[in-house]
Amino acid sequence: MIRVRADEAAIFVSDMHLSEAHPETGAALLAALDRHARDAAHLFILGDAFDAWVGDDLLDDAGCDPLVLAFVARLAALSAAGTAVHYLHGNRDFLLGEGARSGRPGFEAQSGARRLPDPCVIDLQGRVAVLTHGDTLCTDDVDYLAFRQQARSPAWQTAFLARPLGDRLAAARAMREESERSKGGKAMAIMDASPQAAQALLREHGARLLIHGHTHRPACHRSVIDGETTLRWVLPDWDAQQPRGGMLLARDGVLERLGRWPEASDPTGPLA
Repeated sequence: MIRVRADEAAIFVSDMHLSEAHPETGAALLAALDRHARDAAHLFILGDAFDAWVGDDLLDDAGCDPLVLAFVARLAALSAAGTAVHYLHGNRDFLLGEGARSGRPGFEAQSGARRLPDPCVIDLQGRVAVLTHGDTLCTDDVDYLAFRQQARSPAWQTAFLARPLGDRLAAARAMREESERSKGGKAMAIMDASPQAAQALLREHGARLLIHGHTHRPACHRSVIDGETTLRWVLPDWDAQQPRGGMLLARDGVLERLGRWPEASDPTGPLA
C-alpha cells in the first residue's frame, strides 16, 4: 500500500484530456504542475490525462502532439526530482502503458510514472482512502459499462494494438464522436456516479474517503456509512475556454482545492 506521510504533500488531478486541439488547456495544466507539484511528494493522476491514447508507440511517431511530449517530459522531471508520479487508466486512455514498440521505451519509462490498479487503496496521512477514475461508479450507464468490459479485455487490446497507428487514431476519433452522440441521448443522471456504488466501494475497503474524476461534476459529497461521516471528492475536468480545471491537495491532514473549481460550501476540510 502506498503511504503518504503526514509531513508530505500529495496532489490529485484527473480529466485533463490533453489534445493538440486544446493547446490553452495543456498550457494551463503545465503551469499548474510547475506551480504546485514541484514540492509534492506524490502526484496522483486519476485517469483521462489524454483525450485519447492508442498505444505507447504514439510517442515514437513523428507526428506526436508536442503537448503530449511536453507533458511526459514534465512528469519525467518531477519524477527525477523526487516526486512519486502515479496514474490510473481512464475511459479515454486505458491503453496508456501498453503497445510500446519492441526495444523502445514506453510511457512509463519516459515519464517515470507508475500505474496503479483501479480502485487503489492508499494510506493518506493516516486515513484509508480509495482512488478510482470513477467510470465504474456510473452503474446506470449499462451501455458504457458493456463497452468498458470489452475494451479492457486482453483479446480486444491485443487486436487493436496490432492495427497500424493511423488506423487506431482514426478509430479513436470515431469512438469519441460516437460517445458524444450517445451522451446526447442519455439523461444526465445516467452518466453520474451512483451514491450507492460509491458507498459500497467505501464499505468494501473500510474507507471513509473516496477521490475520483470522470463525471466532470466537481464537488465534495458528504454521507454517513455505518454511523461515520464519509467524503467523496469529485475532481474537476480541465477546459481553459470555460475556464475550469483544478487539483486537490492533501497536506497536514487537510484537503484543499487548487485552481478553478465551481463555488462550493467546503473549499477545504479535514481528510475525514
